[in-house]
Amino acid sequence: MDTQAEHSERDRSSEPPAGSEERSRFSRVRGALTSVRSRRRRILVVGVAVAVVALLFSAFVVQPFLIPSGSMEPTLRVGDRVLVNKLAYRFGSGPERGDVVVFDGTGSFVREDLDENPVAALARGAASSLGLAEPADTDFVKRVVGVGGDRVVCCDARGRLRVNGVPVDETYLHPGDTASGAPFDIVVPQGTLWMMGDHRSRSSDSRDHLGSPGGGMVPVERVTGRVDWLGWPPARIGGLEGTGAFDGVRAPGGAHG
Repeated sequence: MDTQAEHSERDRSSEPPAGSEERSRFSRVRGALTSVRSRRRRILVVGVAVAVVALLFSAFVVQPFLIPSGSMEPTLRVGDRVLVNKLAYRFGSGPERGDVVVFDGTGSFVREDLDENPVAALARGAASSLGLAEPADTDFVKRVVGVGGDRVVCCDARGRLRVNGVPVDETYLHPGDTASGAPFDIVVPQGTLWMMGDHRSRSSDSRDHLGSPGGGMVPVERVTGRVDWLGWPPARIGGLEGTGAFDGVRAPGGAHG
């Protein structure tokens, strides 16, 4: 018996078929690529879901807002990211004197016919709603100084505003600023607000639009929400400090406002 031939036959039978090793390696590579693609798809789906939830939350509850200018210094600084409470005025209450609010200035601070590329507007709107880009040119942040029916006069002998005859000590003003460099005497129509920045010498606000349609008054329905929190930078995170400057002001009818 040819034992050598028999052993040779056994050895050949135990070897994998030709090409099986290459097919196995290809299968492993293909499986790894499939796994990578699957993980990427899951990450993409999760990312899209998170972005949608963030946009919905921003649209209806709390919206981040990037401060683009120094008009509200020292209360708000350039580059601050604030959180705007969109539910603050949803349940019957309205903006009050001293509130810091974000509002749409279309028709009061900017023209109604301001043109913008719709695609660019959509992209910027999505980014700004997450606090990742500067707000639209029609969005502003100011302090409510007068509400419907108020008479706001500047200035008294000590350079202070008077609201319904009561002098207001605005301790939040930028150091060195006066209540206003130009005098004015206005009555705020019902349903509107008189807005001013805390850095009066650098703020373009209701005073600058007295001669415009609407007389610089901002309709209440244009208010996006109240600035309640500072979300960035880390050293300034926390609730926005309120003011008691208007505590003594009474409504035009004589009751406390």
